[in-house]
Amino acid sequence: MARRLFVLALVFLTAFASLAAAQDTPVGPDYDLWTQTADRAEGVIDAERASDPAFETLRAQLVEFREQFRVASGTNSARIATLRAQIEALGPVPEDGSAEPDALAAQRADLGTRLAEAEAPGRRAEAELRRAQGLIGEIDRLLASRQAGALLTLEPSPINPANWPAAVSAVFAYLNALATENLRLWSSPIYQAEFSENIPLVLLYLLAGIVLILRGWHWVGRIMRRPVELEESSPTARLSVFFLSMAQHGLPALGVIALAQAIEESSFVGLRGSVILAAIPQIAITVAVAIWIGRQVFPARESAARPLNLPDFRLARGRRTAGWLGLLMGVSQLMDAIAESEGFQPAERLVIFFPVVILTGLLLARLGRFLILHAQAQSRVEDPASLRTRIFGLIGRAVVLLGFAGPVLAGVGYFTAGSSFLFPAVLSLSLLALLGVLQRLVANVYGALTGRQEGLDEALTPTLIGFLLTLASVPLFALIWGMRQAQLLDLWEQLILGFDLGGIHISPRSFLSFAIVFVIGYTATRLIQSTLRNSVLPKTKLDAGGRNAVVTGTGYVGIFLAALIAITVAGIDLSSIAIVAGALSVGIGFGLQAIVSNFVSGIILLVERPIKEGDWIQIGSTAGYVREISVRSTRIETFDRSDVIVPNADLISGVVTNMTHHNATGRVIVPVGVAYGTDTRQVETILREVAEAHPMVLMTPPPNIVFQGFGADSLNFEIRAILRDVNWMLSVKSDMNHEIAKRFADAKIEIPFAQRDIWIRNPDALKTTTALTGAENEDDGGGTNTSPQEEQP
Repeated sequence: MARRLFVLALVFLTAFASLAAAQDTPVGPDYDLWTQTADRAEGVIDAERASDPAFETLRAQLVEFREQFRVASGTNSARIATLRAQIEALGPVPEDGSAEPDALAAQRADLGTRLAEAEAPGRRAEAELRRAQGLIGEIDRLLASRQAGALLTLEPSPINPANWPAAVSAVFAYLNALATENLRLWSSPIYQAEFSENIPLVLLYLLAGIVLILRGWHWVGRIMRRPVELEESSPTARLSVFFLSMAQHGLPALGVIALAQAIEESSFVGLRGSVILAAIPQIAITVAVAIWIGRQVFPARESAARPLNLPDFRLARGRRTAGWLGLLMGVSQLMDAIAESEGFQPAERLVIFFPVVILTGLLLARLGRFLILHAQAQSRVEDPASLRTRIFGLIGRAVVLLGFAGPVLAGVGYFTAGSSFLFPAVLSLSLLALLGVLQRLVANVYGALTGRQEGLDEALTPTLIGFLLTLASVPLFALIWGMRQAQLLDLWEQLILGFDLGGIHISPRSFLSFAIVFVIGYTATRLIQSTLRNSVLPKTKLDAGGRNAVVTGTGYVGIFLAALIAITVAGIDLSSIAIVAGALSVGIGFGLQAIVSNFVSGIILLVERPIKEGDWIQIGSTAGYVREISVRSTRIETFDRSDVIVPNADLISGVVTNMTHHNATGRVIVPVGVAYGTDTRQVETILREVAEAHPMVLMTPPPNIVFQGFGADSLNFEIRAILRDVNWMLSVKSDMNHEIAKRFADAKIEIPFAQRDIWIRNPDALKTTTALTGAENEDDGGGTNTSPQEEQP
């Protein structure tokens, strides 16, 4: 036991010493090796004779050196910052020709020498970094030009009958060699002995593969029956169906892989057979995924969501088309592997691949036709057609064009161009369909977690997640359409490291730092506001408006400080945007002066508080309560419960009547009219008693009864009283009117209404007209009705 402890201690001390030595030894780029590599790279690039894999290997070496130089360019950064600060502390060198003190000059020279020595490693690394980046860019441009040249290269035409015999001979030669290889392996005693030893394992894989292929689909189908019944109404059921459908399509693929593994374990597999067996799992997965995506986009169940507005027979064709496309993609992978291993000639390879290209193009054109039919059906439903529908139509037409253009280009000899358009189009459609499926999955997960069943596609959270999934798929689309993986990694690295824009370094780290610090500051501001509003300010003597002003001002200051600290932490130099800010200030002065005026007016309202929340104000014809004072405007709630948004500048520059500015007291005026002949002193006494009896009326000063004068129909009085709370003005006026009506009725005092006497100037003429009218009526009743015109001669 002691020996073991001694050995462990010795190993620990050795490792610690090695680590300390490694830390003491400066680690940096090997400039001698770099010079050799860079010179070799320049020679290879100038010759342009290396193959694409050789250029990729060379590029990877350059990228490794580039990362070393990027790290080394920051060498002694802390010491350099210190030395520069010291030099700045010495002040500028005298420019008027006067001599600088010897001690100060010596110190300045010493600091300059030390600064140059400290900057030397970083400057060298920076220079070599630029060289590495230049060489990498040259390799990328060279490979890109080769790719473009391959698309425009005219190859042997697969429809030329002269190329067919060699292709047929190559196929039969391969089949003959494959059969000969298998017969040789079957007749070999060594492989027969190995097969005898592996029979149990072979039978196990064979049995598992047959069971999964024949029964796996049906087993999962039985489990899916119950969730399918609830699929239309339950997000949880839809999630269950989704994952069970993946298992339903995956089990047969696993069965095919198990059969391939059984053949592999039998030992009767040669070099050519191993190429086929290596491709079988990939083919099985490709076909299974294609069928699954096809059944998601062209569902067979009535209860399933239907992304495309198509009839059932077209959905069935869509499912078959997707399955055949998956099979063709898998077969193309197998044929590519066989052609690569057998070394087929270009003409032979093109002729063998051409049938696959034709079938793929026709099936792709059929999918594009389905998209066009969906867009046409949606256009008849939507008026006008939505952007989504128009995009479906454009994609469908583009897919149909590619489906026919690919085989045509391949047939005339531009085989690389045709296949480069055709197969990426198939993969792009598959990826688009997968994005739609994942979006629906996210919506169902959101519905299952929140318990929401309706409107899941329009919810904000699933929409944002779908947008992020779409952004994440952009690199996949780039890889599908020919971008090299090394280029994509460079773009990602550049995005992570950031870039300079107008003297400001922008990177995801800066954005993340800004967001985190600002969110923390914003949250802290809200917590402080809540504490002030609920705990601190209620214990002070400030009124509600003053408390609101303090809380709002605290929010403005807190958010401003949070933004300022977040900008500083993110490393954004505010001085670098000073020119931009100056230009913006000119624009603000001219184009945004109204907004700035309202903002400043809002600050004045909060500080000076001529009005505050809860005040009853009147501005122009608008009267109501102030409900909110924001940065730009103030919201006034009128007495009919409608909101009026008033710019803050109007409240500052206009005339505003504030009924409750300093306190809630206010005067109410109740007009009353009595009939002529009434005892005016009795009326005055009754009105005074009514006013003084109301609990909302203040006695200091006491209510006043005013005999206004003699009206056209009545003697006019007014009750003028000061209320404790002017907000109860209408209620107090109503109460007083009720009491006045009751007291006047008890005292038999009449409240008159308007009466008018009508005087007729010519009563005799009115009597004559009435008599003539009566005589005419008697004539009409006893004889023929004749008009005056008929009686005239």
